[in-house]
Amino acid sequence: MALLASDAHATGGRPVQKWLVIWAAALTAVLVLFLLRDTLSFAVRYPVEAVIPAADWVSAIMKWLKTNISTFTRLITATLGVPLEFALDLFAKNFKIGHGPEAITLPRLSWLGICASAYLAGRAFGGDKLALIVGGCFVYIALFGKWTSAMLTLGLISIAVPFCILTGLLVGVAAWRRPWLNQMVISPALDLMQTIPTFAYLIPMLLLFGNSPVSAMIATAIFATPPMVRATILGLSRVPSDIVDFSEMAGCTKRQKLWRVLIPSARPTLMVGVNQVIMLALNMVIIASMIGAGGLGYDVLLALRALKVGEAMEAGLAIVALAIALDRLSQAMAARQSKTSAETDKTGPFWRRYPNLTLAIVIMVVTTAVSVWVPAFTQLPKSMTLSTAPMWKAALDWATVNLFDVIEVFRVSLILYVLNPVRAFCENFPWAGAVLLLGLAGFQLGGPRLSLTIVLLTLFCAVTGLWEKTMSTVYLCGISAFIACLIGVPIGLMASRSDRVARIVTPIIDTLQVLPSFCFIIPVVMLFRVGDVTAMIATVLFAVVPAIRYTNHGIRQVPPSLIEAALVSGCTRRQMFWRVQLPLALPEIMLGINQTILMALAMIIICAMIGTRDLGQEVFIALSKADAGRGIVAGLAIAFIGIIADRLFNALSERSRARG
Repeated sequence: MALLASDAHATGGRPVQKWLVIWAAALTAVLVLFLLRDTLSFAVRYPVEAVIPAADWVSAIMKWLKTNISTFTRLITATLGVPLEFALDLFAKNFKIGHGPEAITLPRLSWLGICASAYLAGRAFGGDKLALIVGGCFVYIALFGKWTSAMLTLGLISIAVPFCILTGLLVGVAAWRRPWLNQMVISPALDLMQTIPTFAYLIPMLLLFGNSPVSAMIATAIFATPPMVRATILGLSRVPSDIVDFSEMAGCTKRQKLWRVLIPSARPTLMVGVNQVIMLALNMVIIASMIGAGGLGYDVLLALRALKVGEAMEAGLAIVALAIALDRLSQAMAARQSKTSAETDKTGPFWRRYPNLTLAIVIMVVTTAVSVWVPAFTQLPKSMTLSTAPMWKAALDWATVNLFDVIEVFRVSLILYVLNPVRAFCENFPWAGAVLLLGLAGFQLGGPRLSLTIVLLTLFCAVTGLWEKTMSTVYLCGISAFIACLIGVPIGLMASRSDRVARIVTPIIDTLQVLPSFCFIIPVVMLFRVGDVTAMIATVLFAVVPAIRYTNHGIRQVPPSLIEAALVSGCTRRQMFWRVQLPLALPEIMLGINQTILMALAMIIICAMIGTRDLGQEVFIALSKADAGRGIVAGLAIAFIGIIADRLFNALSERSRARG
């Protein structure tokens, strides 16, 4: 209705009246379906006899693939297993040369050398402050006895990330050179890859490649590649035209122009893509612990299954430390690449040009060599490690005894008066009514093509027999995203109007942004146990960041000339905010809300581990039973929910921008 009202000023009265009549008729039709649910039951609940057995079809295809391409998958497993096994031996295991009692064992990299190298890398790219942060994170992991698990995770990332970067770069170049290929194939594929839940990636990998680190690495590589593709397309499209013209005047061939001019010019944007690849790879490696990745994710999984919240929290904090170190270091590398290299001394010996790298190599070689005779250099002795598990258990026991009544009243009230009514409304919403309303919204915002896309995607959720699970997902995702926006948008507005608030909020949301999804579940489970309340709170914490960040950025990006014009016109601060800044920032705020919805949807699926009953549970059950058809179809339904929300909000944002 707000959209219709705003259109009244731009299009005149008649079009708005027409749309008001259309929407009134559509809502009336949905109300009739509610009232006549017994008579028109086929339009309320999709008939079971009309369900398309898509899951059975997909299972048959996967079974055929497993039977007929097993030689090919074994070849891939063996090929990728070589560098992966080398990385795992280098970081977390020992090298064994030969077999039997005569085998020679070579030590893995020393923990002391890796910590020193991390410190020197931080110093090289960001100075002493970053060096202390990065080095401190690795020392923390060693002190709390999570070194081997963390190195298993790091070893897998060290192989998956270069593969993602290279693949994403090549695909991005192809998409940039051929816009039709990007529009017709690559962009829709990236949308699908970024909205399919992480669990759904694991099922086909488990069936085709078995329960092994190679399966986890392939799933991680597929999941983490899209940001690099998008960053490549964006970076190449932003290269100034005068640079392109100069390269052509200099007589560069197409290949020379690409690799010697365009790629170097787009390097800052490409490095942002590298940062996103690293963080997504870390997030996926944690999830992939379910199919043989091992590492910190497996520690968290085992602890959660055994309800050992202290051990789970300790492993979760190790994940946080590793995530912060990798994020800060990759961000500093991106910022360093954006500066000119004119100050870099290209002459002189290697050790003079790269003193930090040289020192890191020397320390690594010396400490690893010493570890042959001094085992403490290989891994910190257990007697020297610390543990916070008893502290977390004591904190949980205290909260259970002293805050149980307050927590329980909050939890039960939320379930009875908010969650259950909204869930009942969503699960009983007629599938035909949802198709009608969403298709109508798509037609009004984007025309027939968008409307047809949304109708087909919505119908998929109904005809595959997943309508009730779909609406359960929509209910929990919708309520979580609404609360996240209710919290995030006002905080973003306050941060945009006060530098002091911004300085407080920015480090908090930066920290929340680098935390893997597992880490949001652990503390909430400690207090609220398993169920929808826990899932909602964890999802709100995970999804609130874009609402804050985009709102703050949108308000601050309003051109100063417009603000000065408003001040000259005599606007008060309140009038300038409501009539100038907020309308101009609305498209970016809408983009933040869109991202909040997509992040909420991604987190809801992870929360299937703690008892939610929705499409995420379908994927989780399918993973435990290795049922490819059930998991992939449910994963597609989740992806289609995200695509529908993304397309509608993008269309609404474009309309707001056009009116502005």
